[in-house]
Amino acid sequence: MLQRIEDIDAALIDRLQHSAFKYFLKYSNPENGLVPDTSIPGVPTSIAAVGFGLSSYPVGVERGWISRGEAAERVFNTLHFFANAKQGTERHATGHRGFFYHFLHVDTGNRAWNSELSTIDTALLVAGILTAAQYFDGEDETETEIRALAKFIYERVDWRWALNKGDCISMGWKPSSGFLRWRYHGFDEAIILYTLALASPTYPIPQSSYDAFTASYSWMLFNEQPYLYAGPLFIHLFSHAWIDFRGIQDKPMLERNWDYFRNTQVVINVQRDYAERNPGQFVGYSKDIWGFTACDGPPPTRRMRGGRSPKVLGYAARGAPLGPDDGTIAPWAALGCLPYDRQAALDGTKALLTTYPNLLLEGGFPGGFNPTVQTKRPEGWVDDRTVAIDQGLIVMTVENARSDFIWRLMRKNPVIRLGLERAGFTGGWLAEEEPEELVLKAG
Repeated sequence: MLQRIEDIDAALIDRLQHSAFKYFLKYSNPENGLVPDTSIPGVPTSIAAVGFGLSSYPVGVERGWISRGEAAERVFNTLHFFANAKQGTERHATGHRGFFYHFLHVDTGNRAWNSELSTIDTALLVAGILTAAQYFDGEDETETEIRALAKFIYERVDWRWALNKGDCISMGWKPSSGFLRWRYHGFDEAIILYTLALASPTYPIPQSSYDAFTASYSWMLFNEQPYLYAGPLFIHLFSHAWIDFRGIQDKPMLERNWDYFRNTQVVINVQRDYAERNPGQFVGYSKDIWGFTACDGPPPTRRMRGGRSPKVLGYAARGAPLGPDDGTIAPWAALGCLPYDRQAALDGTKALLTTYPNLLLEGGFPGGFNPTVQTKRPEGWVDDRTVAIDQGLIVMTVENARSDFIWRLMRKNPVIRLGLERAGFTGGWLAEEEPEELVLKAG
C-alpha cells in the first residue's frame, strides 16, 4: 500500500510539472523566444518569464517532453534575439547598458508600456541564460553558439552602473527619469542578482555591496526559532530555484549557525500556521490550504462570504504572518515548496485539488483564487490566467525535489560558484569537488 501511495504521489507531481512546462511550448514566440507574462492574449513578455523558460527547457529534455534539438533551437533563437536587440536610451529600445526592460512586446521585442529597465528581472533572465548554456554543452554549431551568446549577454551587463553611486543595486532605470528611488537591500529575491553582479568579469560590484544588502536583514521568531523574515513566499523561493543553499552560509547565516534552505523550511511552517490560525477569518484557510505571496487578486467587489467587509487588494505582495492579506491564495505555492518540505507540499497540493477540483486552468494552477469572494463557484474568485513565472518556478523546484537537477547543474556553473564565494559564502558544496555527472532520478 505504501508503494501504491508513493506511485500516486509521483504521478500527480509529474502531471502538474508537465502541465507547467507546457506553458512555454504553447505561449512562447518561437522566433525570438519571448514568453508572454500570462496566458491572456496580447499581453507583453516578462523578461523574468523568459529566464524561467530557459531554465525549464533542460528539464523538459531530460523528462522527454521536448527533444534536445528543438529545445536547443528555442534557446538559440532566444539568446540570438537578446544579443542583437536594440540597446540604447531610445524610449522603445529593448534594453540599455546590458540590462533589459521588464516588459517587451512579444512580436517586436521593443519596450512595452512605461516599464523600467529592471535589474532583478534582467538577473532572472541571465540566470536562465546561464542555466541553458551550462546544459547545452555539445560541440555542434547550435549548442556552441548558445554558450558564446550567453557569455556575450552576461558580460555586457553593467552591474556597476546599476549601483548608481550607492552601496546597493538600484531596482531599475527609466529613460525619461533616470534611476528609480528604491534599491535592493534587506532580505528579498535579489541574492541571485548580487551573485551574478559580484562574479562579472567585466563590471563586477564590490563585496561591500552585498554586505550592505544583508546589513538590514530582519529576523523574527517562530516557535523559539529565529528566522530571516520576508512576508511573501516567493522571496524564499526565487533565488533558491537556481542556487542550492543547503549547508552554505554567508556572514549573516554563519553568525547564527543557519542557512537559507532551513530558513525556507521555517517560512513554510509560518505560512501554514498563519493559515490555520486565520486571524482575518477568511474562507477556506487551513493548515493544508495556504500560500501568501505576490499574485493577482480580485477586482473591487461588494460580494464577500462570511460577513467580510468588501476590501480586496488586486495585485499585491501578500505575506505571512504580518500580511497584507485579503483572502487570496496562490494555488501553486504548496507544490513550489516540494524541495523544502515534501509532506507539507503534498498535503497542501492534494488538499487544494480535493477541496477545489475545478480550480486548475489548462491543467495548471491559475495565478490566484479567493474563496471569500462570493461567486457561483466554491473557489470564489479565480484568476482567469496562468502566470509564466509561476509555471517556470514549478518546473524548476519540482525538478530540484525529484532529482536535484537544476541545483546540480548550477553547482557546476563557474559564475554561480564565484559569485557566491565573493559574497562570502563558505562550506557545504562550495568546499567540495564539483559533481562528475548529472542523472535524473525517477519519481
